[in-house]
Amino acid sequence: MKNNIIIAGVPRAGKSTISHRLAEQYGYQHISMDSIIAGFEKCFPETGVSTYAGLSSMDTLHLISGKMAPFVRAMLDSGEYDEFKPGMVLDMYQLLPEDYIKYIHGSNCEIAYFITSDVAPEERFAIQKKYDTEKDYTFYKSDEELREGAVYIVEQSFYMKEQCKKYGLPYYETARGRERTFCRFLHDFNLC
Repeated sequence: MKNNIIIAGVPRAGKSTISHRLAEQYGYQHISMDSIIAGFEKCFPETGVSTYAGLSSMDTLHLISGKMAPFVRAMLDSGEYDEFKPGMVLDMYQLLPEDYIKYIHGSNCEIAYFITSDVAPEERFAIQKKYDTEKDYTFYKSDEELREGAVYIVEQSFYMKEQCKKYGLPYYETARGRERTFCRFLHDFNLC
């Protein structure tokens, strides 16, 4: 197995939960790319990394994925994380399978996608409400905004799922049976 793992996928699909578990139980160094992306947005607007650029949800996803994937590859190529055993776990919302293949595949890293494409938007809204915490930016959004976002998240999940199938990348549906799905992921990655 390679040294590092990227946990990618949509919000409230369990990316941070499984990443924290990998850090606590297996010794991975956890890095949240959402925090790094927020830093780029605030401090380096000239990079064009912006979740509030007035684009559609899918266009924003493509924009940020295409800009951040080479950055992630540079992080991996630095060798900085190779000295850690077992390595780092990086959780990241805005990384499409096509950009993983184009920029990151072949590096010292495995990837898994956590998605919720097997639910309707209203059920996805309920999942968001169930798993949102005060640490999540969506916790403070109105129900109307969350319902609108649920439509986008289901759409993005379908897109990621189709790309995972196309490129042969592992994906995990977490809308139902989340703990069973986490156990399957750990088993698939020989971690339990």
